[in-house]
Amino acid sequence: VQLQASGGGLVQPGGSLRLSCAASGSIFSIDDMAWYRQAPGKQRELVAIITSGGSTNYAGSMKGRFTISRDNAKNTVYLQMNSLMPEDTAVYYCYAAITINRYLSSYDYWGQGTQVTVSS
Repeated sequence: VQLQASGGGLVQPGGSLRLSCAASGSIFSIDDMAWYRQAPGKQRELVAIITSGGSTNYAGSMKGRFTISRDNAKNTVYLQMNSLMPEDTAVYYCYAAITINRYLSSYDYWGQGTQVTVSS
C-alpha cells in the first residue's frame, strides 16, 4: 500500500492550493484519512481529519480556511487551502488508516510529504 501526495508548491500570502493524496495497492477498506504538517523546527501537527462517513475535524487555526474532503471511489483525500499565510509553510503529510484484509485490523500509512511554501 502506498500514499502518493501531490499539489504542493510556492504561493503568495492570501493564495490557495489544493493538495491530493491517493492510496493505492491491496486495499480492503480505508477508515480515517487526514493531513498533518510539520514546519521547520516544530513537531508534526494535525491539520484536518475526515472519517469514512465524511465527518470532519480541523485544528483551530485552520478552521474556515482549509477544507478536507475525500473520494472513496478513488481512495483519495484532498485538502483545499485558502487564505494561506506564511505560517502555513510546512511539509504536508497525508495519513490513512487502511485495512488490507477483512480479518486484520487497520494500519497507519503515511504519504511522502509535499512542501507548501507561502511567501511573497
